[in-house]
Amino acid sequence: MKKAETLQIKYHSREIEKLRYIDGKSDWIDLRAAEDVALKAGEYRLISFGISIKIPEGYEAHVVPRSSTFKNFGILQSNSCGIIDCSYCGENDIWKMPVYAVRDTEIHVNDRIAQFRIMENQPRILFEEVEHMEGQDRGGFGSTGTV
Repeated sequence: MKKAETLQIKYHSREIEKLRYIDGKSDWIDLRAAEDVALKAGEYRLISFGISIKIPEGYEAHVVPRSSTFKNFGILQSNSCGIIDCSYCGENDIWKMPVYAVRDTEIHVNDRIAQFRIMENQPRILFEEVEHMEGQDRGGFGSTGTV
């Protein structure tokens, strides 16, 4: 079993529910809207989660929509996956989600619209240039499963 990491968190709103880790269900932690938002189809907006978190050195947070976010709210996370590094931890470094609405929608305080997990940073990478790749050729991008 991995050791627990402690994350310092500041809540910028008293209205939002506190974050919690649910053992045995998933290691992703739900993020809730900290504001009421009304969007028309085609609009973009940063939605605040109302929190600042200090990620431990050597880790980063990955922020993505919940599986039901598009179905329930008709929004897409416009940066696909948000990456928050350990240096984003100042008093006003409030976590937000950039969204694009595909239909008119309303999001209310405490609606669960995203989730996050922390991951260890990638190790230092070196690149070695070669003339030929030695792995089996699978046919190129998008070719798996075609006849």
